Amino acid sequence: TLGEGNTPLLELDWSGKPILVKLEYLAPTGSFKDRGSAVLVTALRGLGIERVVEESLGNAGASLAAYTGRAGIGCEVCVPHDAAAPKLAQMAAYCAEVIEIRGKREYAALAAWAAAAHGAYYASHVYSPFFLAGIETLALELWEQLGRRAPGALLVPVGSGTLLLGTYNGFVRLHQSGLVDSVPRVIAVQAASCAPLHEAFIGDHDAAAEVALEPTMATGIAVRRPVRASQILAAVRQSGGTILSVTETQIEAARNQMAREGFHIEETSAAAVAALDVLEASDLGNGPLVVVLTGHGLKTRLSE
Repeated sequence: TLGEGNTPLLELDWSGKPILVKLEYLAPTGSFKDRGSAVLVTALRGLGIERVVEESLGNAGASLAAYTGRAGIGCEVCVPHDAAAPKLAQMAAYCAEVIEIRGKREYAALAAWAAAAHGAYYASHVYSPFFLAGIETLALELWEQLGRRAPGALLVPVGSGTLLLGTYNGFVRLHQSGLVDSVPRVIAVQAASCAPLHEAFIGDHDAAAEVALEPTMATGIAVRRPVRASQILAAVRQSGGTILSVTETQIEAARNQMAREGFHIEETSAAAVAALDVLEASDLGNGPLVVVLTGHGLKTRLSE
């Protein structure tokens, strides 16, 4: 552990809407990924793994690098050439081997798979059940902070979907245990520049088709074809939620307004906040609306 969890849950008024913001960007490495990494790396150390490899746009790689460093496990991170410089510097600071891959972002995943074929353990935050189990703690923690109840709705940015699925699974467990009356509505948000899940949702599809990747400042959710798309779509529908998309202008405006409120968040987090302006009353359940602020603004703004 590096002390992950127990992040603040604060009240905020957003254009007249009372909301709660969960400050996951105050985790040890600056993103919610630390919850998953803590469980994943603990499991890997127990299995005697000596070296791991992962592909990442930034936050997952930085988190894995920190926790493997703590555990004495070697770490390689394959990153696309357009990853944010502060995130690359953070990985290197934890003594990970950062391997920059030119070309399409998907090539970083191919490079990681190749490294895994030659002996390194593939410690993917997207595929690992250990990682998802760690993210479930976010639901349990919200339940505690809300006085042993679930929020009415949960608003999260979504790319690969680990935050959404882990938190949803946690609330399902609480519901199955009789500790909450219902699972909160899950409201997922994508950047309009790369929104395969949004398109699949509004088209009433059970899977997401690969989409073109247009430039977006919300790089953390710029995933052209999420491998867990069918699970994400099912979770959102089963919760009675929805999947929205927001423009670059809306993301930037939300990021700047949050900064004026004292919250320095990265653009991926701001995408979720931006969705507050397009939410319908019917999207909200009974109880408070919680917005998860996933990553720290210092991870991206320094590279501008």
